Amino acid sequence: MTRSPVASIALAIGAAGLAAFAWGSLVERTRWTLRTAEIPVLPPGARPIRVLHLSDLHMAPWQRSKQDWIRALVELEPDLIVDTGDNLGHENGLEGVRRAFDAFAGIPGVFVDGSNDHYGPVVKNPFLYFGGPSGVVRHARKLDTDALHSYLESLGWTSLNNAAAATEINGTRLELFGVDDPHRGFDRLDLVAGAIDELRAEDPLGEESWITEGDATVPRPTVTIGVTHAPYQRVLNSFLNHGAQLLLAGHTHGGQVCVPGYGALVTNCDIPRSQASGVSVWQHGFRSGHLNVSAGLGTSITAPIRFACPPEASLLTLVPAS
Repeated sequence: MTRSPVASIALAIGAAGLAAFAWGSLVERTRWTLRTAEIPVLPPGARPIRVLHLSDLHMAPWQRSKQDWIRALVELEPDLIVDTGDNLGHENGLEGVRRAFDAFAGIPGVFVDGSNDHYGPVVKNPFLYFGGPSGVVRHARKLDTDALHSYLESLGWTSLNNAAAATEINGTRLELFGVDDPHRGFDRLDLVAGAIDELRAEDPLGEESWITEGDATVPRPTVTIGVTHAPYQRVLNSFLNHGAQLLLAGHTHGGQVCVPGYGALVTNCDIPRSQASGVSVWQHGFRSGHLNVSAGLGTSITAPIRFACPPEASLLTLVPAS
C-alpha cells in the first residue's frame, strides 16, 4: 500500500516528535552540565572569588544521579555557594538534598526559597505557560520549609529571604541581600530595604570593613550581590537601586523546552526570553549590573523533560573590573 505525501509527512513529524520526547525525557534531562563564566565586579588587585550557583534541584529522594553529580562539585573548591531555591521536588525531597549537599558543609553559602520549597509539585497543563507566568495552585501540598532551612543553616549557609548579610572572602567584603519567592508574592522589598540600611549602619564585619589609606580610615571596597529565585523585573530593578553589581536567579529552567537557534519559548516570569538563562547585563534607568540566571538542575516530577536546555550548575569566577 502506497502512502499519500500528506500521510508520509504526518508520519515523519510524528516520528520526529517521539524522538525529541525520548531524547528530552531519557537523555537530556540528566545530561548534567557545568557552565562557567568570569564576572568583572571585584576592586582592582582583588583575589578572584569562585561562586558556585545552584538552583532548581526539584529534588526527589530517588534521584541518585543528580545527587552524586552535585556532591562531586565540591572538587571545584568554591569560595561561596549561592542557592537560588526550588530545592525540593517531593515531600521527602530533603533526603536527596542532604545526600547532594552534605559535602559542602563548612563552605560559606547563602540561600533563598523558591515556590517549590514551600509547596509540592502538582500536575499542570504545560500550554498555560504560553499565557504568562503560572498562577497560584490552591491545592498544592505544604512542604516542611523549616526543616529545609534548618538543614541549610547547619551547613553554615545564611538565609537571605527578605534579609541581608555581609561576609569577607579572599580579602573582599561581600554585601548580600535577597528575597523570598517572588513568583508566589512572598518577596518583601520593603523589608529588604530596611535590612540593607540596618546592615550598613551596624557594620557587621567591624574592623574588617575598614582599611587605612594614608592618614585616613575609609570603608573597604565592597561588592554587592542581590539574590532571588524568580527574576521578576520589579525585584531586579530594586536590587540595582540598592547598588547590586551582580544579580543571581533561577526559576526559568532556561525555558526547559527550547528551540535550537531560537532559545526559550517561555520564562514563567516577566524577564525577556533572551535573558532566560546565562550571563547578561540587566539595566534599569541609569543603573546596570551583571545578571546570571541559572537554567537549574531539575524539573518538576510531573514534567520530566528538557530539550535544547540541559540541566546546569554555574561556576562564576568574580574577577577585578578592568
